[in-house]
Amino acid sequence: MAKSSAKSAPRTPMTTAAAARIQSATARTNGGQIASGSFAARAQAAAAHNGNCGSTGNSGGNA
Repeated sequence: MAKSSAKSAPRTPMTTAAAARIQSATARTNGGQIASGSFAARAQAAAAHNGNCGSTGNSGGNA
């Protein structure tokens, strides 16, 4: 089947700064706990993956 013709917003890679904000907010609401399958955990993994693949952005790498 063909994909729908609806346009989606351009994707922006997850940065470590964005993942940290997500993880911090999740930890505040859950008493400091982050579940392993949560969005915050997946965001952190994605940021680590993007940082290791040489993507540009505020990944905190050595410049």
